[in-house]
Amino acid sequence: MKWYFLFVLLGLTIDHAVGQTKTYDIVTYESLTGWKEKKSESNILYSKIEGSNWAQIAIYRHTASSGDAQTDFDKDWQELIAKPFQLKTAMNKSAQEMPGGWKMISGSGVWQHNGANVATVLTTFSNKQVCVSVLCNATAKPFLDEFAQFIATMGTTYNTSQPVSQSSEAAQQQSITSSKPLNTVYKFNETKFDDGWISTIQQDWVEVAKGSMKVLIHYPNEKTVFPADPQILTNTVWDILIKPRFKDLKNYKTSYVQDYSRPYFGTGHATEIQSGRQYFVVLFRRGNGWLEVLSPDNQTFVQEFGFDPESIRWAVMNYSGGYVVNNSQGQMVKADAEVFDKLDKMSNYNKFAVALSDLNNTGEWNSHFASNSFYYNSNTGNYAGMSTITSSEWFVFGKGQTYTWNLVGANSGMGQTGVVQVKGKGSLKSLNNWQLFFSDISGKPKTCDVYFSAMKNGRVLFMNDANYPGSGIFTGFKRKN
Repeated sequence: MKWYFLFVLLGLTIDHAVGQTKTYDIVTYESLTGWKEKKSESNILYSKIEGSNWAQIAIYRHTASSGDAQTDFDKDWQELIAKPFQLKTAMNKSAQEMPGGWKMISGSGVWQHNGANVATVLTTFSNKQVCVSVLCNATAKPFLDEFAQFIATMGTTYNTSQPVSQSSEAAQQQSITSSKPLNTVYKFNETKFDDGWISTIQQDWVEVAKGSMKVLIHYPNEKTVFPADPQILTNTVWDILIKPRFKDLKNYKTSYVQDYSRPYFGTGHATEIQSGRQYFVVLFRRGNGWLEVLSPDNQTFVQEFGFDPESIRWAVMNYSGGYVVNNSQGQMVKADAEVFDKLDKMSNYNKFAVALSDLNNTGEWNSHFASNSFYYNSNTGNYAGMSTITSSEWFVFGKGQTYTWNLVGANSGMGQTGVVQVKGKGSLKSLNNWQLFFSDISGKPKTCDVYFSAMKNGRVLFMNDANYPGSGIFTGFKRKN
């Protein structure tokens, strides 16, 4: 009898009975029901016999990593399999990035024992500092199924605290102090939010810092937004925004989820040239501008944002039922857009208070809007024309807290154009750092919720009616130079 098999550990979703959680050396796992246990200086061995079939699973003590997961796997394959069982090469090798900077590599083969075929599977976990291997020898497929279930419990819960405790704890204690804000002509260049994040305006981005993390909200740059395949675009943006400030990049990868919101990711571990600090760097964009997240390690990112960006698989659509990302508990979750909401909303921290002195005698601030509607005959389906709605709204802030306001709207379609114009002027008053009072807007007083967002060498003034917020979407006004 010959065995032909493909042993797949990655993405395993087999249901299994939950055993007692145990720890050996640096790994935790669920115990194997019905298997005998035996410990030695080099490993813990589990064995099981059913009739003429048998199996053994050995977890070996960790060793120092070579720095490369593939090299670690090859070394252990030679020591644990090639020499005793005369299997020089592993078949069906597979690899996957795991939470916390670990990588898992698995390979298999078949050897002979007393005339019977024995399947052997080696799985190695490596995190650049240490590696640990698990070996299974089995004479029947049911044992391999049990091993797959056993490895699955390790793949989400193996303990990394012992070998990396010093560096991990140091990373967690590495508190990042907010950078000194850039001096500008505006009064407020720093915002302290209730949830602990602190935003400061910098030359090329808004920095948002808390604890041992910081997020850089990069200002718009035409070189970083262009039509291209996700990998090409992400690589180009990484070279523009990240590469000049970092060195010793390791484990770099790009990923993309085929969702309607089109999340782009670039991840890697690198050393910041200016500070000498090592960071886990995440480059992210989902509709808004590019965000750069700097964490001391992968796990810190996962704890804050609820998913592991290194576990994302390319081009898996949420509506196909694929699972694409690990959450903070190491569980695979679907690629629905909501998975990335907390990270995406970091763009909202580009928000700064407004002082009257910021607007006094600063001239014109304007906003433009345009929308097209296309019409088709409901009976024939033929194209029946289009209409265009445009509007321009602007404030001119003068001396002595005065202003003038204009709104012009036009509706063009079916050969006709209608134009509406409304004006107002009056005095301006600050109710607080986030609200302005206008004495006359369209014939009546108006209170607006306001804030600034920073841009390269400037600001955008956002306003919304405080008494009738509607959808809550603010109108942005840019200063006319």
